[in-house]
Amino acid sequence: MRRMHRESHRSGRAAWLRAAILGADDGIVSTSALMLGVAASDASRGAILIAGLAGLVAGALSMAAGEYVSVSSQRDAERADISVQLQEIAEHPRGELEELTSIYMRRGLDRDLASQVATRLMEKDPVGSHLRDELGITKRSRARPLQAAVASAASFAVGAALPLAALVLAPERARIAVIAVAALALLGALGAVGGYVGGASMLRAAVRVLVGGGLAMGVTALIGRLVGAAV
Repeated sequence: MRRMHRESHRSGRAAWLRAAILGADDGIVSTSALMLGVAASDASRGAILIAGLAGLVAGALSMAAGEYVSVSSQRDAERADISVQLQEIAEHPRGELEELTSIYMRRGLDRDLASQVATRLMEKDPVGSHLRDELGITKRSRARPLQAAVASAASFAVGAALPLAALVLAPERARIAVIAVAALALLGALGAVGGYVGGASMLRAAVRVLVGGGLAMGVTALIGRLVGAAV
């Protein structure tokens, strides 16, 4: 029996992968930077822990709300396009057929074949064919606000929990170093995993995340040190 050839594509992961990677990266960077800033001011372990927990909760909720609002706006635009397309098909079917035919001709089909394909698709799925071939909207690429919000909030919480765990396990005198090293290691691993899942260079993705995260933590720690000295 002949086996069907199957291909594995990574583009379908784009929406949830972006939300998850962004959430985890933000959770690690923002929470670690917040804790390092407080720790650099010679605050107690309890104060650092409270700051980290507050950052985790506030950040996760903020990420969820931001992603939901952002992706909802994208969904609203898609729905508006669908509504316009429905109206155009109902009021100007011949014009829409000609438009679809022109699209296929630009892709390399001769006019007769393009007209046959367009006619067949207009009979079978007029809205879907225009959304896909005219506007680039497919079922897989449609905006999913709730999915994006949950993925961002959950990944942020997981990312933020890791530097908190490092603080709990760190010796009193080495807490700044332990938090920083743990956060950088986690960021490097996260970048590499993101690169692997997305089909990109793992090293390049890891370096990109490390540079941005390390800079953010360094600046925040410096500000915390300066404010602590001034107070």
